[in-house]
Amino acid sequence: MAAAWGLSLAAAALRGLTSWPRGRLPAAFPRSQVLRKASSSIPQADEGQIHLTDNCVQRLLEITEGSEFLRLQVEGGGCSGFQYKFSLDTVINPDDRVFEQGGARVVVDSDSLAFVKGAQVDFSQELIRSSFQVLNNPQAQQGCS
Repeated sequence: MAAAWGLSLAAAALRGLTSWPRGRLPAAFPRSQVLRKASSSIPQADEGQIHLTDNCVQRLLEITEGSEFLRLQVEGGGCSGFQYKFSLDTVINPDDRVFEQGGARVVVDSDSLAFVKGAQVDFSQELIRSSFQVLNNPQAQQGCS
């Protein structure tokens, strides 16, 4: 079972929320296609990058307005000791890394980046849920079953 993460994007619930439901760290996922590499405000080696799928880019362009972007954070908690948190934000802090592709932006603070570098951010839409997900995270050694 592919672990679904992050936030529920029920249409009316998206705006006005600052705290989103949290998921759990992924187990090993089958390799999804990385359609294009994200660019960053600070060029570094590929392993320091976050990759955005076309589904992620498309959904972000639909839900963000003006200077909004998707913030990805890693917090303590969950069955593996860490969990992902997604939120819409407008403030970029000095320790943030910005990953931009096709006009969509995902921002990760430097502490969280250590736990998700090389991972892929996707948007998944299923019958009962729609959510952003972190997939293929080379930093995750185990996940919840």
